[in-house]
Amino acid sequence: MSVSSRNTASDTGSSGPTTPSASHSNSSMLAVSSESPPVANVQRWIVAIAVMSSAVLEVLDTSVVNVSLPHIAGSLSSSVEEATWVLTSYIVANAIILPVTGWLANYMGRKRLLMTVVTGFTLSSILCGLAPNLPMLIFFRVLQGTTGGGLQPLSQAVLLEEFPGRERGKAMAFWGMGIVAAPILGPTIGGWITDSYSWRWVFYINVPVGILSLILIYLFIHDPHYIRRGTLRADLWGLGMLALGMGALQIMLDKGQEKDWFSSELIKVLAVMAAVFLVAFVIRELRVKDPIVHFHLLRFRSFATGIGLAAVLGFVLYGGLILLPLFMQTLLGWTAATAGLWTSPRGIGTALCMPLVGYLLGRGWDGRRMLAFGFAIAGVSFFGFAHMTLQSGTWDIFWIQIMQGAAMGLLFVPLTTLTMASIPTQETGYATSLFSVTRNIGSSMGISFVTTWITRRSQFHQSILASNITASSRVSREALEQITGFLEHSGIDRVTARHKAGAMIYRTMQQQAALLSYVDVFRIMGLLFLAVIPLVFLMKRPHHASSAH
Repeated sequence: MSVSSRNTASDTGSSGPTTPSASHSNSSMLAVSSESPPVANVQRWIVAIAVMSSAVLEVLDTSVVNVSLPHIAGSLSSSVEEATWVLTSYIVANAIILPVTGWLANYMGRKRLLMTVVTGFTLSSILCGLAPNLPMLIFFRVLQGTTGGGLQPLSQAVLLEEFPGRERGKAMAFWGMGIVAAPILGPTIGGWITDSYSWRWVFYINVPVGILSLILIYLFIHDPHYIRRGTLRADLWGLGMLALGMGALQIMLDKGQEKDWFSSELIKVLAVMAAVFLVAFVIRELRVKDPIVHFHLLRFRSFATGIGLAAVLGFVLYGGLILLPLFMQTLLGWTAATAGLWTSPRGIGTALCMPLVGYLLGRGWDGRRMLAFGFAIAGVSFFGFAHMTLQSGTWDIFWIQIMQGAAMGLLFVPLTTLTMASIPTQETGYATSLFSVTRNIGSSMGISFVTTWITRRSQFHQSILASNITASSRVSREALEQITGFLEHSGIDRVTARHKAGAMIYRTMQQQAALLSYVDVFRIMGLLFLAVIPLVFLMKRPHHASSAH
């Protein structure tokens, strides 16, 4: 019997009465574990490596292509704006497939679905690298996003079932290290590969890892006993509503700032489509016999609170990943490679903290307190970013990022563990799908918010500053005369010097306005993290954690 099938009936965090079969399964599991725990542990970690390797590549592909867009556009004779559909198509396909992953796993079988999506992701990666033109690359990215979208919730579901309740903290720490670190390191890796080789190798690197993952899945992963392939009905109407609604929502969020939001007819149409089809989808899923998405799981208080916090975490995490590199490049004047390099310390903090958090959870520490502490540290770190100036250097950013990375470790592992603790084992796949899609929607909203807010607040602050720079202002006149005198002393005639002095003052005003807009966003992110701390204590403490003392 596989480790996976033994563990499925021993979910110590699930609610509800224990059936005789579950008790028998628990006894069997304890007996096997007492006989050969080293073998069981080794097999568990092989399974963890199998599902994590491909899941990390899927997450990495959401950010690693960003820095390659100018190279892709030039190579395929298109504009950078047209090339952004390489990103949008992947995100939209991901968003559509994520919610239905749990249903697909129960319909096809989890092992069969895992092998299908890993094979599809690997083959579509090869096709992306071979794409002769932009339309073909976008089409292959849709295939890549469709096949890869299920890897996150599937890998999470496998690990939650493979590891017993008290060991889940370690499993989620291992899973979280890859899922959180991948988007942080993505721009750095993508930039290095593109500069050293070609943008096509950004896709080719997926192939060996995909093959290794496929072999390990075939050898070590088995379906849990409760999955009965082919017994569910395919709700084609529900699938259609979901595809149209999620597709419209993601395109709206991705292209909103570019199209100036609701001044664009396209964005208005997409917003109406998203609202109508997603509301209709939710209503249908609450009534249909075999729903694609199990919204009834929201009756579990810890799960409902957890996916809300996951949306906030995705909003701030991915918004911050966009915000800081933009600040480094546009205001501090750093190159893309330097900005990517100095964004990576966040991943270092996460990698150092997550194993410790997993260990402490296994020792019975209250995950709610760790989660609240993580939100507090992350919030304070954003206020640290809000104190940066145009003269800030690398080390001013380094330590704040280490602190923020450690906070992400404190957030991600307890949040996942607490959210899933009350879910019945047979519902794990549906729960991880809903958890992943909520976090992804939060991420898309965070990115859209950051790009829009920076532009709008910069315009606002510029108008305020400009109103104080007038001919009647003594400070303005003195600054203009000082700069003009300095330029004249350098050998420039007075008329040209005065013109250049005015341009320098205007450029400085623009930089200060942009700086103030970044400060506003950093503070909003920090306040958002601090505001959700009370919600943490709506979650229940897992039974295995309370009994560990």
